[in-house]
Amino acid sequence: METTLRGVGVSHGVAIGEVRHMGTAVLEPPAKQIPTEEAEREQGRARQAVEAVAADLIARGNLAGGEAQHVLEAQAMMAQDPELMADVERRIAVGSTAERAVYDAFASYRALLAGAGEYLAGRVADLDDVRNRIVARLLGVPMPGVPDSDEPYVLIARDLAPADTALLDPALVLGFVTEEGGPTSHSAILARALGVPAVVALPGACELAEGAVIAVDGSTGDVFVDPSPEKRAALEAAAAERKAALAASSGPGATSDGHKVPLLANVGGPADVPAAVEAGAEGVGLFRTEFLFLDDSSQAPSEEKQVEAYRKVLEAFPEGRVVVRVLDAGADKPLDFLTPADEPNPALGVRGLRSLLEHPEVLRTQLTALAKAAEGLPVYLEVMAPMVADRADAKDFADACREAGLQAKFGAMVEIPSAALRARSILQEVEFLSLGTNDLAQYTFAADRQVGAVSRLQDPWQPALLDLVALSADAARAEGKSCGVCGEAASDPLLACVLTGLGVTSLSMGAASIPYVRATLGKYTLAQCERAASAARASDSAEEARKAAQAVLSGE
Repeated sequence: METTLRGVGVSHGVAIGEVRHMGTAVLEPPAKQIPTEEAEREQGRARQAVEAVAADLIARGNLAGGEAQHVLEAQAMMAQDPELMADVERRIAVGSTAERAVYDAFASYRALLAGAGEYLAGRVADLDDVRNRIVARLLGVPMPGVPDSDEPYVLIARDLAPADTALLDPALVLGFVTEEGGPTSHSAILARALGVPAVVALPGACELAEGAVIAVDGSTGDVFVDPSPEKRAALEAAAAERKAALAASSGPGATSDGHKVPLLANVGGPADVPAAVEAGAEGVGLFRTEFLFLDDSSQAPSEEKQVEAYRKVLEAFPEGRVVVRVLDAGADKPLDFLTPADEPNPALGVRGLRSLLEHPEVLRTQLTALAKAAEGLPVYLEVMAPMVADRADAKDFADACREAGLQAKFGAMVEIPSAALRARSILQEVEFLSLGTNDLAQYTFAADRQVGAVSRLQDPWQPALLDLVALSADAARAEGKSCGVCGEAASDPLLACVLTGLGVTSLSMGAASIPYVRATLGKYTLAQCERAASAARASDSAEEARKAAQAVLSGE
């Protein structure tokens, strides 16, 4: 009998196939004592296992490339954290085996993350995966992971570690469903990059029977267990219709009546550029520069290294617009040389622009490198600051850009509700706004963007979030300036129409989403988008807002 479950759709498309479950987690090692004379040997075993796991993660990242590479490199750094390793060695010195010391040290670090306001809870899955890999190597047992199968299947897991998600074979893994996670978790972001349909935060997902046939709609978040022939046919027809629409869609982003909405790409470094170009991105709406700084958390990269990396991206979009976000450090991206190690709640502390203003030499070097990278290129360079709270922040950033001799537009990210509420004031200092809807939702609803239990409040369809988008867009229109969206909200084709109706002037997303958004936007007039936006804002919940917008656009 067909039943319907509802999770959070995070990657477009439909997958129909048999359930296969992710392997179980590594068992807890026994707590046995070792003689003192064996401590040095056990410490050596622990170090070797850590280095081997870090090397494996880096190798997987090199194979995957793009966004996955940055995520896995960050995991490798987590494995090699010197404080964690020192804790492991201390535990071995007082009698623990290498595997037990690793297990206990990671458990202690896990507790620290939970005590930091749970902002880092989304990294707990990454931390657990690193621990499991090290313990498995020390125990000499296979690492649990993606099941072996000669036939395509739908993967079910409590959560998916980035190391597993990054190397999924789309020819075998038709889609995946997780019980935990959220729309902005690493696995969700990587699923979109892979183009694999995915649903997260689905209660009871792990209880689905091995071998059961399910249909996964990554657009709506619906999972149909034992779907009827009629349901399968309807889903397959809808998927075929989407595929045909994608194939027929090309050129710049625009509504059916010619209102232009540039469709830009979010990139995390030069490795992401080919996919963006292939998808027809009209430029880059969010160039994340953290990848350069995460290579070595103890010091900032040289100006020369930064110039080289920035120029590779700028050269790929001649005559295009490239919006660079300066270093967004802190919270879940701590850097030893920049961010405090003892903040009680890093999400609400010194992060983003606040960190850079406390270390002006780091900001100056990055801005100078960007200026040099753009020299002689016919690119439209724009540079924006993360975590701008008010006009004073915006002025400090604009002054720093001018002092560095940067010939570019200066902008501010709207990620804090105060920035949306006072957008006109901020626009007295900068030339454009860019809405980071992931963080804006987090701070608006006091809901950690990585915690599945509050994923309802991370839904970008929440009317309160749409109100803040509208406030920002209205302010930009009044000042004759632009206001784009570079958060995950832009990757939802239906929501992209609503954002356009709210007055957003450009949309930036992962490359895989651009064809979907282009095709959908091209089906409706600007007036239809505006009516859909009004209907969504008049609703009282995210689900009602989505249904209201859909009803308007479908002519109901």
